[in-house]
This record gives sequence, C-alpha cells and structure tokens, in this order.
Amino acid sequence: MQRRPGFPARLPGAGPAPAPARTMPPPSPVARRPSAVSSPVGVGLDSAAVRARMVQKLAAGGIGSAQVLQAMGAVERHRFVDSALVNQAYEDTSLPIGLGQTISKPSVVARMCELLLGAEGARSGGLGRVLEIGTGCGYQAAVLSQLAREVYSLERLRGLHDKARDNLRAFRLANLHLLFGDGTLGYAKGAPYAAIIAAAGGDAVPQAWCDQLAVGGRLVAPIALSGGQQMLLVIDKTPHGLKQTVLEPVHFVPLKSGIA
Repeated sequence: MQRRPGFPARLPGAGPAPAPARTMPPPSPVARRPSAVSSPVGVGLDSAAVRARMVQKLAAGGIGSAQVLQAMGAVERHRFVDSALVNQAYEDTSLPIGLGQTISKPSVVARMCELLLGAEGARSGGLGRVLEIGTGCGYQAAVLSQLAREVYSLERLRGLHDKARDNLRAFRLANLHLLFGDGTLGYAKGAPYAAIIAAAGGDAVPQAWCDQLAVGGRLVAPIALSGGQQMLLVIDKTPHGLKQTVLEPVHFVPLKSGIA
C-alpha cells in the first residue's frame, strides 16, 4: 500500500517547509458533519440562523444535495473574509482576499461541490480523497472537508497559503491537508483522487490533473473557451477514457503556474 505523505508537506521547488502545525485530535463526526444547521446559536454573524438563511437561498437557487447544504451551513464564511467585508460574508457574491484573488460566491462553491458528489464513484461509495487546486483563503477547503474523507488543497501563493492555515487552525479539521506548490502539477503523491476541483481557469486542463484522477472520479474546473468566455467544465474518467461536459458560464481568476 502506498504510504501517504506527512504534513505539512513540501513540493519540489516550494522552498522551506513551514513549521509543523500542532497535532490536534480529530473532530468528532457530529462536530465535522452536523446533521442540522438551522438551530440559532450565538448572535450576529456567529448565529447559525444567518448561515441557515444563506442555505435556504442556495436551496431555492437549485442546490438539491442535503450533504452540500449541510456543509455550507456548517462552515462560518465570515471567518474567511477580511474584517472590512465581514458584513457581506453571507451574500452571494465573491469578495477580494488579497494578492489579486477572491473567495468564490457561496452558490458557486455549492454548485461545484454538488457536481463532485454526482460522480459515479461518489454516488456508490461517498466522496473519497479530493484534490483542490487553489486554496485561497481556505473557505472551499473547509466545505470540502465536510463532504470528503480526505482533502489535499494546493496554493501557489505563499501569502494565501499562510492565511488559509491561520483561518483554518481553529476548525481543527484532521482530514484537511494544506500544501504550498504549483497547482498546475497537481499532487502526485496523494493520487489517485476521487475528485479534483479547481478555483482558477486556464485555456486547457493540465494533463497532470487528468492523470491523477481515479477511474470513476470527476474533475470540475473553469475553462476559457476560444472567445475568452469561461465555462464550467466537468470531466469524468471512465474505463474507456475521459468524458467532458461543458456547463454554465463562470468567472474565476486565471490559472497560473509556478509559485510566488
């Protein structure tokens, strides 16, 4: 059996590894995958009722997966945005997070997560190991941790990688691993992946991602078509090859290689 890497991990060319994070006990299943999100707890943005209203809007907008809705209600989005923008945290809008990057709209995060759960392998056995390209501030990684058995999240910008680590530390997510490195290369040591999700779009899907996707797995990523319009692309890896489906228009930051 292939041995999984320890964490924090360092990719080739990524420079010195950050200091190891304090080992924390795994959260209980109830704490990590709550069965309900609508009971008001706390006040203001800490209230579960605020997130419940966001979840109700997501459901009204077409998100039908109970798992996704529960995950969206469980993760406190306001903890991932800058203090000056915190009052917009539960609006369906993308927000700047620094270094020219953004946190995706809740509806887009929910939509892409729901698509991952629709993969053949996920429908039959649940969502296994997931690779996320573009950690950003860590919000989508936290949502994915509620849905998958294990999440590897790659970020190429050191400033955002460090910010995500700070944002996520209090959540104590034992199944989430943050990596600093070039996302276009994927992370071969963790492959094969049941799902791959990208938060940045290029003119083509890197071959490394397709190679690291398991048979029965699904890749969801934005892709720029010939006219420059970004569309949401779904790639299913079947025993007979790759099946591609182009869905609705989206708007993501450009996919870039290298680290910074």
